[in-house]
Amino acid sequence: MTTASAAPPRIAGAGPVAATRAGDRPRWVRPCVAVLLLATAALYLWNLSASGYANDFYAMAVQAGTKNWEALFFGSLDPGNIITVDKPPAAMWLMALSGRVFGFSSWSMLAPNALCGVGSVGLLYLAVRRTTGPAAGLLAGSVLALTPVAAVMFKFNNPDALLVLLMTLGAWCTVRALEKAGTWWLVLAGVAIGFGFIAKMLQAFLVLPAFALVYLVAAPTGLGKRILQVLAAGLAVVVSAGWYVAVVALWPASSRPYIGGSTDNSALELAFGYNGLGRIFGGDGNRTGGGGGGGGMFGGDTGLTRMFGSSFGSEISWLLPAALIALVAGLWFTRFFPRTDRTRAGLLLWGGWTVVTTLVFSYMSGTIHPYYTVALAPGIAGLIGIGGIELWRGRHNFPARVALALMIAATGVWNFILLDRVPSWQSWLRYVILVLTAVVVAGLLFGADRLRDAGIVLGVGALVTGMLGTTAYAVVTASVPHTGSIPASGPAEAAGFGGGGFGGGGFGGGGQSDSQVIALLKGTTTKWAAATNGSQSAAGLALNSDKSVMAIGGFDGSDPAPTLAQFQQYVADGDITYYVSGGMGGFGGRGGGGSIATWVEQNFHSTTVGSSTVYDLTKPLSAS
Repeated sequence: MTTASAAPPRIAGAGPVAATRAGDRPRWVRPCVAVLLLATAALYLWNLSASGYANDFYAMAVQAGTKNWEALFFGSLDPGNIITVDKPPAAMWLMALSGRVFGFSSWSMLAPNALCGVGSVGLLYLAVRRTTGPAAGLLAGSVLALTPVAAVMFKFNNPDALLVLLMTLGAWCTVRALEKAGTWWLVLAGVAIGFGFIAKMLQAFLVLPAFALVYLVAAPTGLGKRILQVLAAGLAVVVSAGWYVAVVALWPASSRPYIGGSTDNSALELAFGYNGLGRIFGGDGNRTGGGGGGGGMFGGDTGLTRMFGSSFGSEISWLLPAALIALVAGLWFTRFFPRTDRTRAGLLLWGGWTVVTTLVFSYMSGTIHPYYTVALAPGIAGLIGIGGIELWRGRHNFPARVALALMIAATGVWNFILLDRVPSWQSWLRYVILVLTAVVVAGLLFGADRLRDAGIVLGVGALVTGMLGTTAYAVVTASVPHTGSIPASGPAEAAGFGGGGFGGGGFGGGGQSDSQVIALLKGTTTKWAAATNGSQSAAGLALNSDKSVMAIGGFDGSDPAPTLAQFQQYVADGDITYYVSGGMGGFGGRGGGGSIATWVEQNFHSTTVGSSTVYDLTKPLSAS
């Protein structure tokens, strides 16, 4: 059996792994890690403010958090605390605290998410290095950094950036726990996932089966202790996620904002309803669509091919075929290894992450967006790092050479197909990848690496061939501004092929920003400068005027906050100056926007300001 300090045996009969202890690492490791992290930071921080406020919905909540501490804690859409975003607030905490320190701006809001990306790459390197050595860690970190959907979401203000960081932190803690059956490391992994719940609720739990499986299989202690340790980690998940749910439940509903997206004003219902089972099965406020196959909204038909389709393919699937081949080959070659072997443990960890997440995303029938797949990127990257390096080390064994050739061939062919979907962008690139793939695969199968100095050339060729497509797409993605609620990777030319989606503005992107209305709001001094239906309209008004704007009904105007009676009281108290008509009145939901609009129209003077109809709530018709 291997021990916690021993290097794991190689798959396919290769030689011993490079030492992973800090004092034994080769001299090239630290400079390479520094280059990886600096390059990742440059990619994600480069031209960061070009996207402006990115998703106005979350930007509105971040702005509110910089003005009011209660709004920060709950993730309210406005400083007056009428209603929250339809997600838990951990990501808003990070961005709003940055805004409080550096002043609210596009850069101060987006920079924490870019740093989450750098941190995720670093943690992935550390986790893979501990099981398979620094070369595998560097390859895994590079794959994550250069995944196109990562190049979108680590430069955006959706909660996914923090979610990925916390899940990767949990994986690293799990790897540390495996080394000496460390209970506290496993508990820390549970804490990380618990806080991931406060970032994006149940999506954080998709990695828990992989964490539990790898620990129950590979931890160097007895089965009874392993089970107790996993239960302790599960308790840590419940406590670290549940404290926020408990605070919301115990806080008097009359003195806190309405929990956006919920049906009963509770965080727990939001977690298991709209943001939980509703996402998987549809309903609970989720809209289904995507064709006759029962697809989720914006995600295409459900089924095993969804991750390779027009909506998801260019976001995440560049190296997915190779990762699955690496998983199958790695598990086969390590089938006779000791239970505690770290190489196989790494395969189980990242393979479980990848398989569970892929299956859930593939069969979700509720609302799903392609950018969700950024949560899949660390799993794929870990498999590529471990499988690619191990198979290369074992290439003198013919089955290992064949498996590596299959990984490269699958990547080359699939990258050609993905690039062929955007024929107007760099049309030469797909042919270069195809030719390189043929050369490298032939070299591997015929043992060209055994010739003098050919091994280095073939290794570099394999690396370039595998990474060229995803790198090019990630770099062009990082150079393109992204706004709206559904950002997507790729160049502008990709918009018609599932790559642009609504990322250029569209649904959830612009809000109302009529310059004359903005000027009007800037002159107000009331608690709310204005009210309008839905955050899609309110966000543009609030962000451009730097004034508090009430988003009636929350995200799409469908939530029952405020009620008509509450709104009437705010008006009577002189808390709102204007009502801006239009906006989103809800998709047949429970919101009171329609009744509020009717009441305003019947009782207050209106005027046209720019292209908007504005009602002065300080001038009732009865007073004229």
